[in-house]
Amino acid sequence: MSIILAIETSTELASAALLQGEQLITRESSGVQTHSQAVLPMVQSLLAEAGIPLGRCDAIAFGAGPGSFTGVRTACGLAQGIAFGLDLPLVPVVTLLAMAQACREESGATDVLAVLDARMEEVYWAQYRYADGWQTVIEPSLSAAVAVVPQGVVTACGNGIAAYRSAFESRPFVQDALIAAMPHASQVAQLASIEYAQGRTVAARDAQPVYLRNKVAFTTSERMARAQT
Repeated sequence: MSIILAIETSTELASAALLQGEQLITRESSGVQTHSQAVLPMVQSLLAEAGIPLGRCDAIAFGAGPGSFTGVRTACGLAQGIAFGLDLPLVPVVTLLAMAQACREESGATDVLAVLDARMEEVYWAQYRYADGWQTVIEPSLSAAVAVVPQGVVTACGNGIAAYRSAFESRPFVQDALIAAMPHASQVAQLASIEYAQGRTVAARDAQPVYLRNKVAFTTSERMARAQT
């Protein structure tokens, strides 16, 4: 029975989860100045509730992105710090896949389009299919909302749908979209448990966030140029 500690900070919500066999306990926090201030107290609270020391964990999982540039770096850095200290493996989990898992848990969907607001008039998105495990139909991408083109009939999820509803309003998946299905440590832990059982882990020194955007901000002239197009 593996014990997985998961951290997810890729959006405005910071969350942590501890998965011990079938038992899952979670913590979450929003509105703090920095996620790094919130995560470690949540981890300590989880371990105290479960009555186990940090050293008993088998692996540390984290939401690897895409998402907030600072947020995905925070999750990766915290996970690395914990793993280095205890010589534990890491399990990076793509945040869009965690969204797909949340969507499936809520709706039973097997074909999921995950759309996360990337700000700057863009979205992170990917398409997944569940058939005895998740398969990637369209790899994680960064694009304008109008460029999101899934294959076949999908159930959509994520705040990107709400953020750019005008771009999606003619799409058949908009009406039943699960806006609240967002990256959370609970799904990160569940997906990581599967990866850990199959030996798909990385050493702490090799863990990397998933970045899809090279620039995190526009210059004033670039913003003006975009506004005029």
